[in-house]
Amino acid sequence: MLAWRMKAERQGYFTLEEWRRGLKALRADTISKLKKALPELVKEVMRAQNFQNFYSYSFRYCLTEEKQKSVDIEVACQLLNLILGFKFRPQIDRLEEYLKKQNEYKVVNMDQWLGILRFCNEINFPSLDNYDPSLAWPLILDNFVEWMREQRP
Repeated sequence: MLAWRMKAERQGYFTLEEWRRGLKALRADTISKLKKALPELVKEVMRAQNFQNFYSYSFRYCLTEEKQKSVDIEVACQLLNLILGFKFRPQIDRLEEYLKKQNEYKVVNMDQWLGILRFCNEINFPSLDNYDPSLAWPLILDNFVEWMREQRP
């Protein structure tokens, strides 16, 4: 979240300009002010108008190599747990189970990443009764829903 606030370009590094921009936005010029600002940063990220931006940023932040456009399944699963697990635990647990069992996909791209958030927000889970595969869902989610339906007794 701090990297998002600082608009950091590279994972694990803050330029002086990024650091200054972030601390100014947080109104924190000391460590104790920074500590006090972090709970407010969490609230800011969780606001609906900011969360989509933060969610997209979190994916881009994991792209550590030039021209990289996807993250491997393991990284995607960890990131989903961190970012969506608190709000969509059942969906993320089952999606992670599916992603680790399937062999078709080795990576997740941005379109799939954004589709997962849309899926969590829009689809009734676990019934999946409002999932329409004729709509513009990434194929990975069509396959996930098919797998979920096959798991039913």
